[in-house]
Amino acid sequence: MQRARWLIFLLSLLGAQTVWAKADSPAQIPGATTVDVAQAKQLFMQGVKFIDVRSYSDWNAGRIPLAYHLELHHELTREALANIVAQDEPVVFYCNSLKCHRSAKATKKAVEWGYTRVYYFRLGFPNWKKAMNPIE
Repeated sequence: MQRARWLIFLLSLLGAQTVWAKADSPAQIPGATTVDVAQAKQLFMQGVKFIDVRSYSDWNAGRIPLAYHLELHHELTREALANIVAQDEPVVFYCNSLKCHRSAKATKKAVEWGYTRVYYFRLGFPNWKKAMNPIE
């Protein structure tokens, strides 16, 4: 009987993880501007710096040209970001579309660290690529 309860408990945790993983990333991050693919392309054409916070394997599979890679869990720090972009410069964060929460978390951190021109490209790399924008 105890083993059955334990199994039910574990299955409920796995179910909760599955539901959480399927939730969309937030539509807005307070203090940042959410941009769509066309707006992201416009920022790209203006020379705004893009920060890719995806995993190493995703980064190696393709990215927005000239983007900087700061993997969210191991490399994104206040100091690392400051080495790339000043707090008053525009910066765009992206990851892997609506189901990916990495860019939302990175955007929130940048705002908390005092960055004032932060853009949240919620739709991310797959949508950038789908729009036939340049990739490397």
